[in-house]
Amino acid sequence: MKSPVTVALVGNPNAGATSLFNALTGAQSAVANYQRVTTSLSTREISHRGVSLRIVDVPGIFSTSSQSPEEKIGCDYLHGEEPDVIVNVLDAGHLDRSLFLTTQLIETGLPRITVLNMIDEVRRAGIRIDTAMLASALGSPVVETCALKKEGIEALLDAVVGVVSAPPVTPLRLHYDSHLEAAIDRVQQHMAELHPQELSPVRSRWLATKLLEGDDEILRHESNHVELVDEIRGEQSTLAHEHDEDAATLLASARFAFSNGLLREVRQQTEDPTAGFKLTRILDDVFLNRSLGLPLLLGILWVMFEATFSLGAIPTDWIKAGVQLATDLVDKTLPEGMFHDLVINGVMAGVGGTIVFLPNIVILFFFMAVLSGTGYLARASFLMDRVMHHFGLHGTTLIPMVAGFGCNVPAVMATSVITNKRARLIAMLISPFMSCSARLPVFILFAGAFFSNIAGTVVFAMYMASIGTAMLSAVLLNRIIPGSGSDAFVMELPPYRLPTMHSVLHHMWDSAQGFVAKVTGVILVGSVVIWFLQEFPRNIVYSQDFETAITEMESRADSPAKDEALRSLKATQAQEKLEKSYLGRSAIAVTPLFEPLGFSWRESASIMTGFVAKEVVVATYAVIYAQEKQSDGLTAALRGAMPPATAVAFMIFTLLYAPCLSTIAIIAREARSWRWAGFSVAYSLTFAWILALAVSKIGQHLL
Repeated sequence: MKSPVTVALVGNPNAGATSLFNALTGAQSAVANYQRVTTSLSTREISHRGVSLRIVDVPGIFSTSSQSPEEKIGCDYLHGEEPDVIVNVLDAGHLDRSLFLTTQLIETGLPRITVLNMIDEVRRAGIRIDTAMLASALGSPVVETCALKKEGIEALLDAVVGVVSAPPVTPLRLHYDSHLEAAIDRVQQHMAELHPQELSPVRSRWLATKLLEGDDEILRHESNHVELVDEIRGEQSTLAHEHDEDAATLLASARFAFSNGLLREVRQQTEDPTAGFKLTRILDDVFLNRSLGLPLLLGILWVMFEATFSLGAIPTDWIKAGVQLATDLVDKTLPEGMFHDLVINGVMAGVGGTIVFLPNIVILFFFMAVLSGTGYLARASFLMDRVMHHFGLHGTTLIPMVAGFGCNVPAVMATSVITNKRARLIAMLISPFMSCSARLPVFILFAGAFFSNIAGTVVFAMYMASIGTAMLSAVLLNRIIPGSGSDAFVMELPPYRLPTMHSVLHHMWDSAQGFVAKVTGVILVGSVVIWFLQEFPRNIVYSQDFETAITEMESRADSPAKDEALRSLKATQAQEKLEKSYLGRSAIAVTPLFEPLGFSWRESASIMTGFVAKEVVVATYAVIYAQEKQSDGLTAALRGAMPPATAVAFMIFTLLYAPCLSTIAIIAREARSWRWAGFSVAYSLTFAWILALAVSKIGQHLL
C-alpha cells in the first residue's frame, strides 16, 4: 500500500469540505456559510488504524471543466495529481445540484467515497435517503456526516481505509447516447496511440470525454497533436449536426438525466417538503426587504461595533490594571539602567499599550463568526448588489470587503469570487481600504480619548467610512483602469443555519491567538526598535536653560508646587530628547508633508512605523509618551496633544493610507505584478492625504 495515501476532499462550494477537513485533521481552517472561503489547497497528514493519510482540502468546484479563476486550482489538481481516493463531499440538502459534479468524478475512474454532509438538515426537512441504493448506483461507499458536529467522522475514516485496503475493483462507467459513445471510443483510441505507456483505459476514456466536452486546459495540453485536435473538432461538428446540440450540452444532459433518475429512486419525502424552508422564507422576507433590508443591515453593524466597544470596556479595564500592576512590579524589581528603561518604557509600554485591546478584537470576531455562520453575510452581498452597481461594483465584492474587517490579506485573496479580471483587480485595490482588526486599536484609543460618550458610534462610523471610501475609490479606479464589462451577479443564498458554539468559539480563539501572536511578535519587536530609535543617540546636548532650571528647582524645599514644576520641566526635557533622537529626527524630516493635516512629529513617527504593521501605531504612541513620563496615561496624553478635528483626521489617514507589507506582497502575487502593488501604495497614500486634509479643515469648524 502506498504511504501516505492521498485523500482529496472534493465538492461544490459551500458543501462543507473545509469543515470536514477540520473535523478529520483537527485543523482550524476558516469556514463560513457562503461560497469561496477556501481559495487554495490545504494539506495535513493523519493516521487511522495504522494507515497514514494525507488529507487535501480542494477549493470548491461545480464542474471538472471549470476554468474560472476561483475554480481553476481545484480543476488543475484533479487533472494533474490523481489522488488515491476522492472523498466527494455533497450537500445532502441540495443533491440535485451536487450530483452533477459526482457524475464527472465517476468518469475519472479514481476510487471514491461519497459523503452526504449536513445530513442533520435533511432529517429536519423530513427527507430520507436510501444510502445503500445510492452506494450501489454510484459505485462507492456512502457515509452520512455532519462535519460541524463531527458526526460520521470515524465512519468516514474507516471507509477510506477500507477502500485503500481492498483489492482494485472495476470502476463504474456512465453510458451515453450511442453516437457519443462511438465518438468517445474513436478519440480514446487515438489518444491511446499517442500515449501508449501513460494512460490506463479508464484515464484515456475520461480525457477523451473532456476533450469532446471542450475542456480548455486539456485541449491546450494536447494542442501539439494536430491530428488529434482536428479529429476532435470533426467529432464535435458531427455530433452538433446529428443532434442540433453541441457535445458539451449532450454530455451535461446525460449527466443530469442520470442524477435526476437516481434521486427519484433514492430520495423520499416523508413530511411536508416546504416545512424546512418556512423559516428561511420568513427571515428573507424581512432581511431582503427592499425598504427594510439596508436599514437592518446598518443597524446590525452598528450594534456590532457599539457592543465591541461597550462590552469590551470592562475586560479592557481589567487588562489595563494588570499591565499597570506588572509594570510597577518590574519597575521596583529591576535596577536602574538602560535595561530597566528598555523593559519599562519599551516592552511594557508598547506591548501593554496594545494588548489591552484584545477583548475588543475577540468581541468583533464573535459577531463576524455569527454573521458568516448564519448565512446573513451572503444575503448582505445580495442586498448590497443594487447599491454597489452605482459604484461600478456588484454584490459579490462585499465578501472580500467584509473579509477585510478581519485582515486585508485574506480579503485580497477572497477577490477570487469575482470572475471578471478587471473587476477583480479593482476589488483588490480597494480591499486595503477596509478597516482590518489591526486598525481597531487605533480607533478605540482615539474614540475613547476624544469621544468617550459616543465611542462605539465613532468606531462604527469609521467602519462605514471604510466601506464608503472603498466605493468612492472604485468609481475613480473604474475611470483609471482600462477595460469594461462586469459579470452578472449570481450567488446562491445558503439556508440559514445556527452556528455551533464550537465554531463561534473557534473564531474567537483564533482571532485572540492571532492578535496575541502579533503582540508577542511584530509589536514586541517594533516596541524594542522604537525604544532604541528614540533613546539614541545618548550624547544629546540639552538646552542649558533646562539644565539650570531643573538644578535650581531640585534645590528648593519640598512642596506639591515643586513636584509639579519639576515634573513639567523633566517632561519638556524628555520631549527635547525625543525630538533629537533618531526617531524624532526621521519623523521631523517628513513632518512637513503632514503639517497641513495638523499632525505633529509624533503622528509622523506613528505613520512611519505603521507601514510595517498597523498594530505598531498604538505601540509607537505608547513608547513615545512613556518616554515623556506622561503619568496620566496614553488616553489623557493624546487628549492634551491635539484637538478633536486632528484626531478624526488621523483616524481617517490611518484607515486609508498604504497597506501593510503583507498586504502589498499578496496584491503583487494575486495581480501577478509588482506594478499594481506599487500603484496601490501610491494611490492609497494620495487618497488618504486628500481625505484627511478635508476632514481636518471641515472638522475645525464643526468640532
